[in-house]
Amino acid sequence: MLPSRGEAFRFWLKLGLISFGGPVAQIAIMHRELVELRRWFDERTFLNALNFAVLVPGPEALQLAVWLGWRLHGARGGVVAALCFLLPSVALLLALSFVYALYGQVPLVAALLDGLMAVAIALIVQALVRIARRALQGPLHVVLAVAAFAAMLGRWLPFPVVLLGAALAGALRVRETQTPAAPAAAARFPWRTLVTGIVLWAVPAIAVFVLAGGDSLYADVYRFFTTAALVTFGGAYAVLAWVNQQVVEVYGWLTQADAVAGLALAETTPGPLIIVLQFIGFMTGWNHPGAAAPGMAATLMALLTSWAVFLPAVVVMLVGAPFVERINANARIAAALAGITAAVVGVIASLAIAFGRGVLFPDGVAQPNLSALAIAATAFAVLTLTRVDVAWVIAGGALAGLALGFA
Repeated sequence: MLPSRGEAFRFWLKLGLISFGGPVAQIAIMHRELVELRRWFDERTFLNALNFAVLVPGPEALQLAVWLGWRLHGARGGVVAALCFLLPSVALLLALSFVYALYGQVPLVAALLDGLMAVAIALIVQALVRIARRALQGPLHVVLAVAAFAAMLGRWLPFPVVLLGAALAGALRVRETQTPAAPAAAARFPWRTLVTGIVLWAVPAIAVFVLAGGDSLYADVYRFFTTAALVTFGGAYAVLAWVNQQVVEVYGWLTQADAVAGLALAETTPGPLIIVLQFIGFMTGWNHPGAAAPGMAATLMALLTSWAVFLPAVVVMLVGAPFVERINANARIAAALAGITAAVVGVIASLAIAFGRGVLFPDGVAQPNLSALAIAATAFAVLTLTRVDVAWVIAGGALAGLALGFA
């Protein structure tokens, strides 16, 4: 029996408030609640939706929730699921961003952040190991991972080109003689949803152009994070590797330390980990407020960033929702996705080096930060060898940073 709109709303709001621990934990919560306990979906429907969410750009746990909401109550149900999933994390990270900007240099807060940043490194490495085990299924995938690592670390190719090349290599691997799966029933294309999404994206763009100008920092931020949203394959860590290169090294909007701190803070909030991009937008406004007050500029930049990042993810999922069965049956698309996932291993490895260098070896390899190394190593061991919830690992890292910082 399908739930009422009120029942669905209460579940999505609950999910938004408790969805700590990253996409794996969030997907597990949805599976347990919606398939095993409430029985709103069967196993096959859930897995088909998950496969599609992984395929399209955007945070997969959010997009899975959008599709499930759409399946229950149409486009409005998908939008309600998205808002409930996102708004708690948007509000909480905005508050934490102000704490960081105002008090990040206070010894107490700085010590807590040091512990959180060390745990963030452990989480990146754990994600790298987990994805590598699943993604590197043969020599081609290993080659794609190594090539992506070299391209990102050496700044040889932009991130979108790396993904496109990996997708093409994976797709070409499928033999033309392979028997295609039976096509699913045809579905009507949701033009109204697509047009609505384009209008919703265009309204802030026009407002920024009229009020600040097309060459303003606000316009640059909106364009950049819209691009980031459209290449968000492979999860937050993958796109963050490219975003970090651009905002720190190319544009100079914030420092490497700011970027790592943003990831650490994003790990402490519910919702999608890609919310870290909101923090990057916030610090961009804080560091470059122009004629506005820093707090006002930072808040506007943060909200513009979240709108640019999450609106395309929701629209893509709602537009593609009627075609889930047909896309899941396409072997070439599945092979292209496998190629992208293999490349993501290399991309995340480049992020681990970039962030690890700044947190664990800020003064060079010869002078490691022993406290950060100890916290990161302990966190990695706990995450790998035990089933302790990631929220407790993050809390332990913060306390360890506090203790070692004042030892």
